Amino acid sequence: MNESLNRPEAADLPAKVATAAPDATQGTGQGQVVGAIAHEPEETSSAAPLSPGAQFLLVFPPIMLPMFMAVADQTIVATALPAIASGLGEIERASWVVVSYLIANTIAAPVYGRLGDTFGRRAMMFVALAIFMIGSVLCALAPNITLLTLFRVLQGFGGGGLMTLSQALIGEAVPPRERGRYQGYLAGIAVTSNSFGPVAGGYLTQAFGWQSIFLVNIPLGLLATLFVSRIPARQGDRRRTTFDAPGLVLFIFFVGPVILALEQVQRVDPSSIPMALGLLAFGLISLVALIWQERLTTSPLIPPKLFRQPSIWRSDALAAFHGAALVSLITFLPIYLRAVRGLSPSETGFMLLPLTAGIGIGSMTTGQLVTRTGYTAPFPTYGLIGATVSLVLLAFFIPYLSAGQIAWAFGGVALFMGTVMGVVQVTVQTESGPRLLGTGAAMVQFSRSVGAAFGTATVSAVLFSILTATDRDTATLFGMIIERGPDALAALDPVRHAVVQRQIADAFHAAFLTVACFTAVGTWMAWTMPLRRI
Repeated sequence: MNESLNRPEAADLPAKVATAAPDATQGTGQGQVVGAIAHEPEETSSAAPLSPGAQFLLVFPPIMLPMFMAVADQTIVATALPAIASGLGEIERASWVVVSYLIANTIAAPVYGRLGDTFGRRAMMFVALAIFMIGSVLCALAPNITLLTLFRVLQGFGGGGLMTLSQALIGEAVPPRERGRYQGYLAGIAVTSNSFGPVAGGYLTQAFGWQSIFLVNIPLGLLATLFVSRIPARQGDRRRTTFDAPGLVLFIFFVGPVILALEQVQRVDPSSIPMALGLLAFGLISLVALIWQERLTTSPLIPPKLFRQPSIWRSDALAAFHGAALVSLITFLPIYLRAVRGLSPSETGFMLLPLTAGIGIGSMTTGQLVTRTGYTAPFPTYGLIGATVSLVLLAFFIPYLSAGQIAWAFGGVALFMGTVMGVVQVTVQTESGPRLLGTGAAMVQFSRSVGAAFGTATVSAVLFSILTATDRDTATLFGMIIERGPDALAALDPVRHAVVQRQIADAFHAAFLTVACFTAVGTWMAWTMPLRRI
């Protein structure tokens, strides 16, 4: 509090605390009041407030298009990988095109959050857009896989900024009670772009070549730059101009090896386990050193004081377990539908529509409810209870459901899970205060990314372990299915094919229960959240 009292707006502190207290006491009483006082007051403006429609037109396009570009670029490349490998060769290294972007994107999140807090979030959005577009052009011009991987790292550094700063700009430009509605819109955009990416990637690659999936970012980036320029510029906190370079190095040493280790686990190759364990150990040692560094430095990349607030660290944990559950479903449900149910790629894509639509509808509905009622944590609490119960029931009864019933059942699970991310962002932005708003938003994005990698690796390990214990040949075939798709089963005779399908189906019972464990832990985090109303 001493630091915040030196700011120009500190004179308004008593009035703002008094205003915040009634809402806070409606949640969990004393803990809420302490939370309202602990974080810094929201910034105010002397300008007349905008109407809801004018505010929407001012704020939504600049945050929508950068988020759309960053999320779509994570999935658009996956469809083009065969064409990229065919054109550039070195097919065994093609997966690095995806992994390198993921690592850079994850590392960039707290960097942009920190720099946005210091130099202004609109200014850093221009930087992120420029880096993203330059990286896109270089990717299109890459003559080999090695350079393409390097340029994807550059593009990922830009993409991480687009995602983090889009979230932070909502907190900067929108009043706290309105943020839930905008977070719901943003979640809908993220789901749409996730679904749009593979479709657009396939079409562009077939019609114009794989280079087009990168070049399409140029006109979109220029349009996004125009939209962002319409947002009023706000001065950052220039007192925090010292950058924590040692912290960044240690953060890279933590994130890179951990994500690579989790990627190794997903390959279900026993020979990769020693390397995965070595990478994981190196990453954990770096994490310990990072925590030590952040506690000593006066200007930390990741301020430890954020994680001393229960609502913030519980929100980050909730984002991690939500990411683990959702991305695991998106990753492995298509494998189940194709390998066990024998659906074609087009049928599988159609069956996934309720899942993606459910997330978007749940997110937007929750955002509207948060804005109207002010309640936050109750929505993911009861939503994740519904998701957990549904996943447990599906784990036992999915063999008795038709493909259509499975699709709608998972659509219901997704509807429940749509209650989470908007609430998490609103909670963290409220508790972080304006000075650390970008850093708080970045840590949510980072937590979700690491959680997603952890979740898919864990589910993959569960599937592979059960199949190995049942039949090593089936485990080997499952690894081939993950690498090449269900066509790996085409050469089997009908009897063996049926046995393999049954064994994989049995292993998926445990996989769905594992995802239910993720949502159950998320339920506990939401249930114990101190901040329950804004």
